[in-house]
Amino acid sequence: MADGVRKDEEFSGTKAVEERHRIDEASLDRWMRKHVEGYQGPLTVRQFKGGQSNPTYKLETPARSYVMRRKPFGKLLPSAHAVDREFRVIAALGKQSFPVAKAYALCTDDAVIGAVFYIMSMEEGRVFWDPTLPSQTPDARRQIFTSKIETLAKLHVFNPEAIGLGDFGKPGNYFARQIDRWTKQYRASETQHIPEFEKVAEWLPRTVPEQKRVSIVHGDYRLDNMIFHATEPRVQAVLDWELSTLGDPMADFTYLLMQWTMPGLANVDLKALNIPSVEEAAQIYCNVTGMEVPDLNWYFAYNMFRLAGITQGIAGRIRDGTAANAKALESAARTVPLSKSSWEYAQKAGAT
Repeated sequence: MADGVRKDEEFSGTKAVEERHRIDEASLDRWMRKHVEGYQGPLTVRQFKGGQSNPTYKLETPARSYVMRRKPFGKLLPSAHAVDREFRVIAALGKQSFPVAKAYALCTDDAVIGAVFYIMSMEEGRVFWDPTLPSQTPDARRQIFTSKIETLAKLHVFNPEAIGLGDFGKPGNYFARQIDRWTKQYRASETQHIPEFEKVAEWLPRTVPEQKRVSIVHGDYRLDNMIFHATEPRVQAVLDWELSTLGDPMADFTYLLMQWTMPGLANVDLKALNIPSVEEAAQIYCNVTGMEVPDLNWYFAYNMFRLAGITQGIAGRIRDGTAANAKALESAARTVPLSKSSWEYAQKAGAT
């Protein structure tokens, strides 16, 4: 999972398992002998440095390495950290040859290590943290971005019913559900009053666009949530499916496009780097899906609002002592600027 050139060394590689994330390794070893095909110990357990949501472990054996994702210990918000759903979606997509890690086994018995967990393959390759891809040639940059965008488009083309995920989300308008969900999540974790958040929370539900199709949505589709092939400019595995559900593909698509407005890509010379512009990125996606690009302001307002709900949830976890990473403090501090940015996009979309 390590990348040769990582922008943020704090996130790279593994570390000894933190005291608060310790598990019964002998119990895990016994369970894996019974449930993971081809598994043979002895087992060495390490913890990945990156991520602050579901604690993630590297399980090393003489023959191969595995990855374990588990629910955090401690008090959790309703519907958060659904690792069983993550397992289900990667298992279904793997059968369709979509680039995901191999899903080995899910354990829903808390008695084994103290929380629900699943085991997947350890995908070796490259993770890029800096979206300008400083380690790559201009040609490779263009191909990496194209692969990233086309991979999302392929995800959205699957018929959920046909691949066994017809009941993976609730019926009804996805954006309406998400706005309700993140407002509730925000309220459950609220640590301060943010006027812009309140205005957007009132405006979004009244202006939800019509949903034209239903697809599998990833929920956090960005460059550092995927592993690229070790030498080829293509996506080898999309990671971090904990927010995935059935919904409006416009949510994933506009979240992807919004990354051109964020630090990293916002003020760089895309042409000189040979990175697609936001318009070109949209066209690559639409060529695969046959969709048209909508007015983006409403969607960008929604995406910023949702991110504010997520970062506020992290702030709540810091308060409750369950956040898994020191970087969580940094995320929590982003809630106010995200809320303000959301309201700016809402105003561009006609909010007053």
